[in-house]
Amino acid sequence: SLTAAGENVIVVDAVERGISMVFQSYALYPHLSVYENIAFPLRVQKMGKAEMDARIQRAADILQLKDKLQLKPGQLSGGQRQRVAIGRSIVRNPKVFLFDEPLSNLDAALRGDMRVELSQLHRNLDATMVYVTHDQIEAMTMADRIVVLNGGRVEQFGTPMELYHHPKTKFVASFIGQPNMNLIPGTVLGVDPTGVKISMNGGHEMVLPVDSSTVSAGDKVEVGIRPEHVDIGTEGLEISVNVLERLGGVSITYGTIGDGTRFCASLPGDAAVKEGEPLTLSVAPEACHVFDGSGDVLRRNSAPEIID
Repeated sequence: SLTAAGENVIVVDAVERGISMVFQSYALYPHLSVYENIAFPLRVQKMGKAEMDARIQRAADILQLKDKLQLKPGQLSGGQRQRVAIGRSIVRNPKVFLFDEPLSNLDAALRGDMRVELSQLHRNLDATMVYVTHDQIEAMTMADRIVVLNGGRVEQFGTPMELYHHPKTKFVASFIGQPNMNLIPGTVLGVDPTGVKISMNGGHEMVLPVDSSTVSAGDKVEVGIRPEHVDIGTEGLEISVNVLERLGGVSITYGTIGDGTRFCASLPGDAAVKEGEPLTLSVAPEACHVFDGSGDVLRRNSAPEIID
């Protein structure tokens, strides 16, 4: 069964389930005003004029559309049209909102603004919202809980910071975090109760404090290192810098290690780095993740405390 607010909605007609959807396509009627677009589902329900107007005015106030109610969709910006589509859902007072990539038609700046607006809307309505997205930034910034799907199978469920600090698989680790996690091929040199000694592509060796019970010397693994978890050092990973992106407060460095494995580092904006020159990066062993041949993580013996 599938329940919403304790009710099995499988046995209820779709219109009675208390579930409202907002799609990537705004699906607005171009010949109707903003007011009439928002009112449409209420007119279908044959709702009284006074209650209908009260609901529309409340939704317009929440979504900052009160001065746009008499305009047509063609007179609105993309963000305003998306808010109208959301308003049409709000007036139904649903138990659950389903958002299917609602921001994908918007430009980058507007997506950022709408993420903030949807987060505020979630708090104001105190409603359950299920939000489908391929954008991990949207997932990380807006969600209380994230379900990561891979080919229709649940890879992991948890808070954004749980998935960031404790990814259970290589797939989750690669999806969560921006820039993406570096994955460096390596070979297990030895194991003991305190951790695993690994030789990484490029010849650098590290003893990593992870569960050693499921691997043996000679096993192939991958070491995951987030770009923001490295620093310029005197010994550590040796990379050849190919591209340097100066973004003001941060410098994103792209290079290669060993036989060409790509590596990205997120460094301070004024970091002394130049394209075409070698760079030595240090990384704390406790910040590294290790994935076995099947892509499952080896549990770390120590990990950062999770902040909700």
